[in-house]
Amino acid sequence: MPTHYESSESIECPLCCGAGELTRAEILDRLGVKDFARVAQLSAEEAFRLLQQKHSNDHQNAWSRFETELAKRTAEIRDRHKDELRLALSEKETLSRRVEDSLREVAELRERNQVLASELSKVARVGKREEMDFADEARTWAGIWISDKLPRNGDFILAYRATNGDPVEPKILIDCKDKSAVAESDVEKLVRDAKERSIRVAALVTREESQLRLADRESRWNRKDGVWLLRTTRQWIVRDLDLLKPIFERMRVQGFDLLERNAMLAEELRRTFPEIDRIEKELGKAAKAIQSVSAMVVRYKERLRELCETSTATLDSKEPRNDGGMSVVSRH
Repeated sequence: MPTHYESSESIECPLCCGAGELTRAEILDRLGVKDFARVAQLSAEEAFRLLQQKHSNDHQNAWSRFETELAKRTAEIRDRHKDELRLALSEKETLSRRVEDSLREVAELRERNQVLASELSKVARVGKREEMDFADEARTWAGIWISDKLPRNGDFILAYRATNGDPVEPKILIDCKDKSAVAESDVEKLVRDAKERSIRVAALVTREESQLRLADRESRWNRKDGVWLLRTTRQWIVRDLDLLKPIFERMRVQGFDLLERNAMLAEELRRTFPEIDRIEKELGKAAKAIQSVSAMVVRYKERLRELCETSTATLDSKEPRNDGGMSVVSRH
């Protein structure tokens, strides 16, 4: 008897069902066993994908906040400097108009003096250089008459001309000074000289403003011992005479004691001279201010240009690349 049972009957493989091959996952699945290694791999890949997605979203949100804040700050800087530039340009236009008006008046005066200078001939005179320079200059002024050098009691007598060329009242006794500073004794001597010549108006003329004392500059027109005294300089006297001209014309009509009778007019005239001096100084400052404002405008333009270029360069260098980020390679 046979020791063991042998059968030639063939049966189909319960795993592959006669197909002849199965994948590892299918064999484990049919045996009821899970592929823990595969599950772990797929879980890790999913977790990494979710982490990468969250990181990408956070990165994009951070860039969006940065770009928004940068645009806001850039707009604030641009608006702030725009107001400063507009204010600077407005001040420049105002100062430019004031300077142009003043320069136009100066040009007209110079042109008038040049025309008169060409019509007048200079004659030889004796005296100090300062006094002769003043006389030569005075003869170029429109409508002005000046005497020859006086032997005593003053240097010259100056007055406006009538239509026939003769001097008219009131005449002005001129005393020219070219010293470091005038003294009170100079003023008192001029007043005495005017009274001896029966002249009611006198003018102390220095070459430079610095030669006048502070008291002289603050009270350039006042009355002393019955004589109206003008303290002036070679640069101011033409302007001062133009200011006094309408007063002198009223004196000839209403009497030469006009200012004594009209204290308000006299006081207003006294305050006018130092005020005009201050205006002239402000015009000089205005010319310098225009140059300073022009330089400031150039600096602001350059600064705005640099800010714009810096902002653009920063955005370009910080912008994420389209192909940036991390890539995941799955192994099967």
